[in-house]
Parts: sequence; structure tokens; C-alpha cells
Amino acid sequence: MDLTSSLGAVSWLACIAAAVSSFFVGGLWYGPLFGTAWMKEFNFTEEDLKKRNLPKTFGLSLLLSLIAAITLEMFIGPEANTMFGSIAGFLAGFGWVSTMLGILYLFEMQSLKAYLINAGYCVVALTLMGAILGTW
Repeated sequence: MDLTSSLGAVSWLACIAAAVSSFFVGGLWYGPLFGTAWMKEFNFTEEDLKKRNLPKTFGLSLLLSLIAAITLEMFIGPEANTMFGSIAGFLAGFGWVSTMLGILYLFEMQSLKAYLINAGYCVVALTLMGAILGTW
């Protein structure tokens, strides 16, 4: 299948839903679940976080999540089901993203806890994305 065919087979509504789902996961993950630990590991204060440009941060995050969803959709293909999508999303998160983050965190001398928080988010978010994409 070539790129044009792959893009033509993309379920755009599913990709938007998958991208938005990463916001819900992120809100829980970096909020009540691990927000305090994440801030501590990266030496952020509430004041630091208030200085962010929220439209830029959230807008670009949504765009990047959409790119991830489209890429995952093209990877799993139009014949995927919920189980295959979930497994593919998990493997993308665990096998690719978390391993590459691990390499970066080793060289950046980041803590294991910081790695587990961020890599965990990626695995969970991509697994859910894959489930959504495989379902639609």
C-alpha cells in the first residue's frame, strides 16, 4: 500500500477521537494520578506551570497527538479491530516510544521515576488510541 492509499484509508473522525483521548489520559495522568510526583521529578512549581503559554502548549499538543493518531491509524490499517489496535498501540508505546525515552533519560541522567511517569503515559495513551482506531 502506498502513502496515498494509506492516507485515503484513514478514518479522520477516529483519529480526532484518538487524539482527544490523549488529553483525557494526560489530564488524569499529570493531574490527580502523578501530577505532584511529575512536578517534583522535574523541579516544577505551580508558578512555573502558570507561566506556560496555554494556547500554544495545548494547541501544539493536540496537533502532535493528531499526528500520532494518524500515523498509528496508517500503521494498523483499515482492517484492524479493537484487540489488534490495542495491541499495536501498546507495542508502539512500550516497544518504540518508551525505549527511546529510556535512552534519552539515561543520557540526560533523569530519574527512573520521571521515566516511568512519562513512559507510562505514552504507553497508556497509545494503547487507548489504538483501541479507538481499531474500533472505528
